[in-house]
Amino acid sequence: MKRREEKEEIVNHLIEDIKNTSHFYLADISGLNAEETTELRRKCFENDLRLTVVKNTLLKRALDAVEFSAEELEQALEGPTSLILTEKGNAPAKLIKEFRKKKDKPLLKGAYVEESLYIGDDKLEDLSKIKSKEELLGDLILQLQSPMNDVISSLKSGNDILAGVVKTLSEKEE
Repeated sequence: MKRREEKEEIVNHLIEDIKNTSHFYLADISGLNAEETTELRRKCFENDLRLTVVKNTLLKRALDAVEFSAEELEQALEGPTSLILTEKGNAPAKLIKEFRKKKDKPLLKGAYVEESLYIGDDKLEDLSKIKSKEELLGDLILQLQSPMNDVISSLKSGNDILAGVVKTLSEKEE
């Protein structure tokens, strides 16, 4: 068992991680062999995700310290737990879905995404479909540009018609 100071240091590190990221996932990666775990960690790194194996009691203390209602996560904080920290809410869900095409793990235990709590592996599909803030802004910009593009297209087509009329009139005078 680790000394009290070491545990406090781990809890403080978890507190900072949770405060400094927008979203987090709790997953069960037990049962993966060393090669599979390394592959999962590499994919997490490539997608700007941070994967950490945590002790449930220390994670619960960290969540309590940041005034996060850990009561709702009680059922998710049982058994082996890995914490996935991310700035993009749907990235871990997409990664887990992709990884599970070859393996049965990792299992989603819970997630805190877009200020909502998701508990259970059955929420993985819903989480993978959540659009990030950047994706929503992109959709909004496209929607705003659509009427403007229609007006520009109309003006361009009108320009072609006008050019044809002028050409016809100029040929008619000759």
